[in-house]
Amino acid sequence: MDSKNNPKNARAEAWLRYADELSLAPFYLDRRAQVATPDLASGLAGAPAPGFQTAEMPRGTSTPPAASPIPPPPAATAAFVPKIAAPSLFEERVEHDSLDRIRLDITPTCTRCKLHKARTQIVFGVGNPKARLVFVGEGPGRDEDEQGEPFVGRAGKLLTDMIAAMGLRRKDVYICNVVKCRPPENRLPEKDEIAACSPFLARQLAAIDPKVICCLGACSAQTLLNTNQGISRFRGEWFEYRGVKLIATYHPAYLLRNPAAKSEVWKDLQKVMAVLGLQPPKRTKP
Repeated sequence: MDSKNNPKNARAEAWLRYADELSLAPFYLDRRAQVATPDLASGLAGAPAPGFQTAEMPRGTSTPPAASPIPPPPAATAAFVPKIAAPSLFEERVEHDSLDRIRLDITPTCTRCKLHKARTQIVFGVGNPKARLVFVGEGPGRDEDEQGEPFVGRAGKLLTDMIAAMGLRRKDVYICNVVKCRPPENRLPEKDEIAACSPFLARQLAAIDPKVICCLGACSAQTLLNTNQGISRFRGEWFEYRGVKLIATYHPAYLLRNPAAKSEVWKDLQKVMAVLGLQPPKRTKP
């Protein structure tokens, strides 16, 4: 239909010509674009921020729930701190105690724990009663049970070599165990056996009053440091046991099965030597 014959079309064309003369066309185009395209800010208003997860909004609610932050990484493992038991006020104190008196108090017929049922004899300890260095193992083996002396089998020979490498002899140090009777099949001592026998070990250490205690293996270290942590957590570190420096290293029997660990044990023994002011013996030329 011709616009001239339609009054409405004629008025619309007149308004468009008027708007074009006033340069209003861009304004109408911008408005049309804004209606067709949502605002950028409003479009991102519901987007989750980096590092957060947005939960689905329940029906019937107008406000979205708060975003939950990603949990932080776990904290670093705390350093091992032993809880060494101090002498109790109710602990029996023996005036002028000595190794001979402790041996008599144990008695050759001790029945304080079930280990007495299969033992040959009590293995008390051996060495210098005033030694500056005490080695503490876990318990006697078959050879020790037969001979009545700690560390005389294959592991004992290796310990003797370790002591010699430090410039010492067996008679210069003191060697003992947590329990004085052989556990069956050379198993580790059990808690009730350790509880029955460890007071005598505490008395031995107090009577000797060494400068350094070297624990051989996990059992003796866990007993004196009052912990159930594995030896790898604290091997080669210095602690104090009732005023005496204490260090733990691998048991000689472990070294027989894992010779590669000997270098780590030698590092531990060198720390002991530094405290005692020892120098390794010079090798003689062949």
